Amino acid sequence: MRRFTFLTPNSLSEALFLLREHAGRIKPIAGGTDLMVELRGGDEKLDSMDYALDLTALSELRAITLENGLVSIGAMATHDNVAHSPVVRSAAAMLAEASASVGAQQIRNAATIGGNVCNAAVAADTLSPLAALEARVTLSSVSGARELPLSEFILGAGKTALQPDELLAKITFVPLSGWQSRFVKLGRRKALAISRMNASVALRFERGAIAEARVSPGCVFASPRRVASAEEMLIGQVPSVTLFEACGKAVSDEMVAVTGVRWSTEYKFPALSAIVRRALCEVSGLSEAET
Repeated sequence: MRRFTFLTPNSLSEALFLLREHAGRIKPIAGGTDLMVELRGGDEKLDSMDYALDLTALSELRAITLENGLVSIGAMATHDNVAHSPVVRSAAAMLAEASASVGAQQIRNAATIGGNVCNAAVAADTLSPLAALEARVTLSSVSGARELPLSEFILGAGKTALQPDELLAKITFVPLSGWQSRFVKLGRRKALAISRMNASVALRFERGAIAEARVSPGCVFASPRRVASAEEMLIGQVPSVTLFEACGKAVSDEMVAVTGVRWSTEYKFPALSAIVRRALCEVSGLSEAET
């Protein structure tokens, strides 16, 4: 593993100064669950890294709050913090469920939601619920702060709009008051597994029908996104397994339209359809056996 100097700032302003001072040669480290693996594996994208910026002392980046109608999650909040936060569980259950599904308890105790977002892995569990929530990110530097929608921050697999002198400070979204939401994950095993695919869905009901819908699949697009065609077919409809089967197929159709037919499509098409159907059934209180 390459040698580097470990820097431990005591405040956000100090961290931002160090980022600017060593821009291009410094990497932030929060939980380290991704960065340390990359370092040990000799990832060539870290060849220019001479400094590691330890963010663990920045308590101001750990807060999870609900103020002025906006949920704010500090980038240093761990997955365990997010999974057990009363604010998140009330405002966006699917995000709490996604964080609760990340790795083992030891990983959730260390890994941060900010790291999950900045790593921008296609399989990152929190990206599909954050896309469904229309989340925004706040990026800080010595020059000030700027805010971007998540859809503009993540540019593709492993690529973001984060500049060398910037830190992700927080993630914000409007709480889904009066909505029901659910996160469903498909892995190679039932626990301690990286997502093969996942789905985040949120529905708001009026008089027994679906008034609003958000459907966001994970691990199938280069960057997280909602599927408008699937959402539109749900609006005004009474929940049913037949409806949700059609919605799941619409999501799979969108996957093929965007990514094309691949060797894995034969497996992914029915699997994605099934997890979307399951998420919609669970959030609606239906059994998948019902017709």
